[in-house]
Amino acid sequence: MKKLQGAHQRKPITPDLLMTPSDQGDVDLDMDFAADRGNWTGKLDFLLSCIGYCVGLGNVWRFPYRAYTNGGGAFLVPYFLMLAICGIPLFFLELSLGQFSSLGPLAVWKISPLFKGAGAAMLLIVGLVAIYYNMIIAYVLFYLFASLTSNLPWEHCGNWWNTDLCLEHRGSKDGNGALPLNLTGTVSPSEEYWSRYVLHIQGSQGIGSPGEIRWNLCLCLLLAWVIVFLCILKGVKSSGKVVYFTATFPYLILLMLLVRGVTLPGAWKGIQFYLTPQFHHLLSSKVWIEAALQIFYSLGVGFGGLLTFASYNTFHQNIYRDTFIVTLGNAITSILAGFAIFSVLGYMSQELGVPVDQVAKAGPGLAFVVYPQAMTMLPLSPFWSFLFFFMLLTLGLDSQFAFLETIVTAVTDEFPYYLRPKKAVFSGLICVAMYLMGLVLTTDGGMYWLVLLDDYSASFGLMVVVITTCLAVTRVYGIQRFCRDIHMMLGFKPGLYFRACWLFLSPATLLALLVYSIVKYQPSEYGSYRFPAWAELLGILMGLLSCLMIPAGMLVAVLREEGSLWERLQQASRPAMDWGPSLEENRTGMYVATLAGSQSPKPLMVHMRKYGGITSFENTAIEVDREIAEEEESMM
Repeated sequence: MKKLQGAHQRKPITPDLLMTPSDQGDVDLDMDFAADRGNWTGKLDFLLSCIGYCVGLGNVWRFPYRAYTNGGGAFLVPYFLMLAICGIPLFFLELSLGQFSSLGPLAVWKISPLFKGAGAAMLLIVGLVAIYYNMIIAYVLFYLFASLTSNLPWEHCGNWWNTDLCLEHRGSKDGNGALPLNLTGTVSPSEEYWSRYVLHIQGSQGIGSPGEIRWNLCLCLLLAWVIVFLCILKGVKSSGKVVYFTATFPYLILLMLLVRGVTLPGAWKGIQFYLTPQFHHLLSSKVWIEAALQIFYSLGVGFGGLLTFASYNTFHQNIYRDTFIVTLGNAITSILAGFAIFSVLGYMSQELGVPVDQVAKAGPGLAFVVYPQAMTMLPLSPFWSFLFFFMLLTLGLDSQFAFLETIVTAVTDEFPYYLRPKKAVFSGLICVAMYLMGLVLTTDGGMYWLVLLDDYSASFGLMVVVITTCLAVTRVYGIQRFCRDIHMMLGFKPGLYFRACWLFLSPATLLALLVYSIVKYQPSEYGSYRFPAWAELLGILMGLLSCLMIPAGMLVAVLREEGSLWERLQQASRPAMDWGPSLEENRTGMYVATLAGSQSPKPLMVHMRKYGGITSFENTAIEVDREIAEEEESMM
């Protein structure tokens, strides 16, 4: 027995925390983080969570519409170019910040306390988005339950919610095919079901008088929050397992809808309309702006979700590889969703005898009016309707997980001793509070409030936050120092492409988007309803509030320092003393012995004594130490 033990002891052991997650088993992943904060428990948890977070409802109801209105196949040129300039670099930057520090959106600003207000702005934005995003999930649940019938309730007119304008939009067949319908002045049963039954919007006089709470929507919203709470109950340990289903199952349903769609008569008509290149559109600045906006919002940069997810990684997780997998996967998913949607719209166009552009629509109207109407024209319509809304449910849920996890992580990282032991209770309180704040969305006029939140909660304020983050990291903290941190973490420095994007291309593009959104500002509207001036002002203040968080945070940071104003600004701009990797053994160079309670002056030597020999990551640490020493000598 002793011989066996001795042989085991003599066997060379590779340090667990210096191995990449792909080299480790599921159990070994726990060694790189304090147990009370939690971390991903599986190899694919992080990657699937990022995919689920980025691939959301917008891939289904926003990208296809933007593609065909901005040049069809030609739109893919600015789309992928903006992905390279804005999407991939900013995605990698946010992941790097989170993984290097193992901190949430508030505590991560130890990197430069002067800009902590940007973290507070992130939380405000993601909180407002989470409130109305879960209402959309509640609508999906409503339609999901309504599909569990032999006949879809929006298939025919003649119900109590229908008006005299209701007309069953079905083409009449003869030997030559579909006869064109005169749809002018008529309303489809699916549209009246959505507006008059689900929303019951006729019971509201406008945003100022929302009317009564709809009990069925109220219960659906409650169910949506219960589902979200149960899935984030144990933090990333529970949500990381749920995404194995919610991030992958939508692809199966999307594939089924795609196969069904392309086999329908008239499908090619819709696909041709969707992808026919119109290269003259590329001469318009609007197309490039639309492409940048689609990339910006679909990847979820600036909401703090990516930063939060990465903070639960092991220190040497290969986020460089993960960045390209998620960003390119998100783009391909959007394109595939376009094929699935427009093949069905092409079939619908042929059945009705009207052009495709008369049935195509962006936003919730596609999901809750046009596509449900198309489902009524198919055999086994309740089955396909159920699949479509189940896909929307899974697409929406994992994005909502990210929003809630961002808020909970950010606050618990600020007050770890008080809130981490009671994280489940705190998560429940957050869900209850947001449910109560979202009750106004379940009223007769709730859609007006949802549109207002959608238009202003994450508009120009989000762009200001991302621009501030980019400039703070690259200009104030320093691009060389940031690249050195990544070198310490991944074993290599980002190349010229990433440095050029972080320093110039990405901020310049975002600034152009910000200016464009201000110059081309249009008041909110829903159908023929125009929002009153006070509602517009409320929306603008909503966006400005997140922007004002940044100077307010600067003021607080400066007041905490001592000396002249310039000295205070300098001190508040510098990284906090405990900034750096969360574990002592990952600290090297300038980060040695800066961790609270640190006992070892040289973590690298601890590794060598414990394990024997030097690993590839320790070679990186030695190289980083040498670079720092050379810089210090050159400065002297």
